Amino acid sequence: MEPHVETLHHVLANARAEISKVIIGQHDVIDLALVCVLTNHHALVEGVPGVAKTLLVRTLGKVLGCDFGRIQFTPDLMPSDITGTHVLNLQRNEFALVRGPIFTTFLLADEINRAPAKTQAALLQAMQERTVSIDRETLALPPNFTVFATQNPVESEGTYPLAEAQKDRFMLKIRMQAPERPDELILARRSLGDDAPESILSRGDVRPVISSDALLAIRRQLLHVTVRDELVAYAVDLVRATRASESVLVGAGPRATQALLLASRAAAAIHGRDFVTPDDIKSLAVPVMEHRLILRPEFELEGASVGEVVERILQEVAVPR
Repeated sequence: MEPHVETLHHVLANARAEISKVIIGQHDVIDLALVCVLTNHHALVEGVPGVAKTLLVRTLGKVLGCDFGRIQFTPDLMPSDITGTHVLNLQRNEFALVRGPIFTTFLLADEINRAPAKTQAALLQAMQERTVSIDRETLALPPNFTVFATQNPVESEGTYPLAEAQKDRFMLKIRMQAPERPDELILARRSLGDDAPESILSRGDVRPVISSDALLAIRRQLLHVTVRDELVAYAVDLVRATRASESVLVGAGPRATQALLLASRAAAAIHGRDFVTPDDIKSLAVPVMEHRLILRPEFELEGASVGEVVERILQEVAVPR
């Protein structure tokens, strides 16, 4: 293993261990969140209330030495409510900039689909360009700016679903499920004492493993993780197969191919390797493509899911040796 990748794996192993002190029984979720941060991309997080979506992002911020912010999206939320605005200072008789909550590093955009399209667009512009425009003034966001946008899969009444082009801006869709019974038992017992997850985080028992500045250097070490040409072609073939599938109305675009390869390289580093394997790509195919595909109505009526379609494509496309 290259020394750069060995250092990267050491940092990530420590980060996983610290996050696991708070987030119990969600190892795959932790890895996917780290993949997004490492690749400097954003994630959709879906799960019913109470599965620790907010706690996950707060803990990530603590462990990776980054600021954390949260915005609760509502139907009356305006773009200026998240970006900020100029306010008249009566004492000085001049306008002063009041920055909005988007000026943070790790942002939890809670229930993003409850906000109107204009407000969603303001956030998505910031995600794409990492800048915010306020009264014709362009302001830079932190270089590690990462959005974790949550959606509630149960309550859809009164929501504004994200357009497909907007969903494509998110690298991954992270599904947070309720923990398995043994993990939920541990969580229940801990909640009765001083070592409840929220208490551990607020007490400072979770330590930062790197700083926000060091995260930039850590991210550059991913360049030393090798992706063979055959695996690049494999990723391309998987994404192209979604466009040819009879079950799919709208397939994944080239941005999905880029996301799949970048995410696979980060996953390899998390698992201590300086090379990507076909299993890295296969394990990330559903998280990368699930929110990008639209099934044909007749297949949806039959009960087919996007995840099942992607799994079938994984079985059909030849795996490089």
